[in-house]
Amino acid sequence: MFKSIENNLLIGLILLFLSLAAASSFFTLRLVNYGIIASSGIVLSLIMLINNYRKFNKNILFLLDALENEDYSFHFSENKMSKRERELNRMLNRIKKVLLLAHQEMIHNEAFLSVIVENIPTGILITDQKGLVRNINQSALKLLGLNSLVHLNQLRNIDDSFPSLFKNLHPGKKLTLQIQNERESVLLSVQTVEVFASGEKVRVITLSNIENEMEAKEMESWMRLIRVITHEIMNSIGPIVSLSEALLYSFHSFEKGKVTKQLWEKTTDGLDIIHKTAQSLSSFVESYRRLTRVPEPKITQVKIDSLLEKITNLFAEELKQKQISIEIINQKETVLYGDESQIFQILMNLIKNATEAFSNINSEPCSRHIRIIVHQNVAQTNIHISDNGLPIPSEIVPQLFVPFFSTKKEGSGIGLSLSRYIMRLHGGSLRYTQENEWTTFTLIFPNTATTITEQKQLTNT
Repeated sequence: MFKSIENNLLIGLILLFLSLAAASSFFTLRLVNYGIIASSGIVLSLIMLINNYRKFNKNILFLLDALENEDYSFHFSENKMSKRERELNRMLNRIKKVLLLAHQEMIHNEAFLSVIVENIPTGILITDQKGLVRNINQSALKLLGLNSLVHLNQLRNIDDSFPSLFKNLHPGKKLTLQIQNERESVLLSVQTVEVFASGEKVRVITLSNIENEMEAKEMESWMRLIRVITHEIMNSIGPIVSLSEALLYSFHSFEKGKVTKQLWEKTTDGLDIIHKTAQSLSSFVESYRRLTRVPEPKITQVKIDSLLEKITNLFAEELKQKQISIEIINQKETVLYGDESQIFQILMNLIKNATEAFSNINSEPCSRHIRIIVHQNVAQTNIHISDNGLPIPSEIVPQLFVPFFSTKKEGSGIGLSLSRYIMRLHGGSLRYTQENEWTTFTLIFPNTATTITEQKQLTNT
């Protein structure tokens, strides 16, 4: 520490001890007057120590107070003082300079971040737990079609349900909203995260316009569907046109009223082919009708254990003939919300596909396995149906869920697409994964009827 303060502290301590010793001696010898004088020395010594302590901390306390008030205009003198005091003040000035640079950089970063937030297409609004809007960028106002927003309750001007939807949106969850403002109709994806700022929990809500993305995906889906439908219809109509032209030519080649046996047989064979082709086309149209007329799920509690037991019993004979083992892994009695008949239909289709994966494979019977794993947590229930049969070719994977697409000779091509659509109606999803030699389809169900209702509303939107 600097020298003058060290000397003053030392002098003060010496005076204090001498005064204490003198006062003690004088009072012991009953020299009261001298004892009082010595006691005054004690008081003076304490005052001297206190003043030195204050002087020692004055600059440091001043520095801390100034920094707390974000005041960087001060400067500690480095002249006309002891070497140690000058070193201390120089050190305090360096600390101030470092903190000033850090403060200026923070202000610069905040300004830079503010420019970015104001110019990104994603809407951002920050609210407290009471719904008061702390900050909102121009993109959010534009997407919502508002000039200003100071509280979430103002969202009633758009829709009466929006304030509660925004307030009750859980972190990590997504909400899809259709908003009609003065300029256009937009489809928004809404998400939120909770963070602590200045010791208070705030919610950061992001709004993304997914209208163009959804339109692109919808157009892509329609184009795929149109290609498949066109392919199926042309495959059916082609033979009909060709045969009808051939029959007409044959009839025109003979005189009226003269039909040979050969022409008769050719005609009946052609009509039979036309009939079968028309039946196939009718069956295709019926499949399309089935896909577009799926009823709304009747939500009840479904016991998965008993449902899987029924299905495995139905496949028992086929599994035995193909020498396929099936294993069900479920650590507890699982109950989920859904339409039992529709879930039964999905599981039947997936297990049937799993058994057919061994049709064109020459593996040993002991290595043919189907595995069903049921896993339930607080949020959702997952049913994994896996097989180690012939894997799905990578070039076919993008078409897996396209309606009417099938690589099977007798396949309708609606099994997986219908299953995924039913899962969407349940507020869940159907996913495909390939890991090592295992092909897995996973059914994901939400665990509450409320979640299912919310998801169905989003699906209908």
